[in-house]
Amino acid sequence: MISKDKLYGLVLSGGKSTRMGEDKGLIKYHVLPQREHLYHLLNEVCDDAFLSIRKDQENNISNTFNTIVDNNEFRGPYNGLLSAHKVYPNVAWLVLACDLPLIDKKALQQLIAARNPEKLASAFANEEDPLPEPLCAIWEPEALKQSVAYLEAGNGSCPRKFLINAEVHLVFPQQKEVLLNANSKVEYEEALQKIAS
Repeated sequence: MISKDKLYGLVLSGGKSTRMGEDKGLIKYHVLPQREHLYHLLNEVCDDAFLSIRKDQENNISNTFNTIVDNNEFRGPYNGLLSAHKVYPNVAWLVLACDLPLIDKKALQQLIAARNPEKLASAFANEEDPLPEPLCAIWEPEALKQSVAYLEAGNGSCPRKFLINAEVHLVFPQQKEVLLNANSKVEYEEALQKIAS
């Protein structure tokens, strides 16, 4: 039985952060390391929250955090997302990438309030370029089930491409800067300036 009510939060923090040159999950924008900051945000708005991590990160994370270790069955962000789906296949997942330094509780509450469980996903998007943000989205269980078939059919490993071709509910954030991605030192500096202002 798939519950429309269960919503778990997932912080994708198992990436290699090659462009940034350091682990994006450990960068401190708001006192705590970013992965912990996002985890606490998700814990406030979801039924439960988890850090998606690589096996080699396990010993560096306090056991006060719920973690799901990547299975390494799939490439890219799908690795963490589908590892989580395998552990809890009947819940929807509110997924956040570690490179969203400006996302806040208000934005997450807006996304949750706008959720349409009849669609495969409810995703934030930028009004000027309305493409779904797969790593700032609520993925329904059916979307993740279909994603496995999509990947196994050799369609590539891009979650955005999957969502572009799926029935998705787009949500435009009230403050569009919450979707700022910080993947490089330049974007990191830009994020710090916005937080300070």
